[in-house]
Amino acid sequence: MMKFVLIASFLVIAVSAKPADKKYTTKYDNIDLDEILSNDRLFANYFACLMETGKCTPDGTELKESLPDALATKCSKCSEKQKEGTEKVMKFLIEKKPEQFNELEKKYDSEGKYRAAYKEEAAKHGINI
Repeated sequence: MMKFVLIASFLVIAVSAKPADKKYTTKYDNIDLDEILSNDRLFANYFACLMETGKCTPDGTELKESLPDALATKCSKCSEKQKEGTEKVMKFLIEKKPEQFNELEKKYDSEGKYRAAYKEEAAKHGINI
């Protein structure tokens, strides 16, 4: 019986493992980013989710779980819409919410390696980090 449980556990792990080249889900790609960014209450809720100081919506949870990998892989698993949304959000944070940007950066890039890696690319899009 123990042998069966062990084999079943390995099968579950093997089936649920994501291939390295799998893209992030696109089921949240139609969320209105402008509405979130222009609404202080909505923005604060997403920010609290990312900082792990508040509850997360399903899309907030997906974002929080994907963010470290997206940073590490230069968004290689992102759809084009996700890349465009990332650019919009980054520009907004840097220009309109620098304190929150700094807090997120401390949490997700405490060593500054992503800032260094993305600085040149951000400049091409008019974002000064």
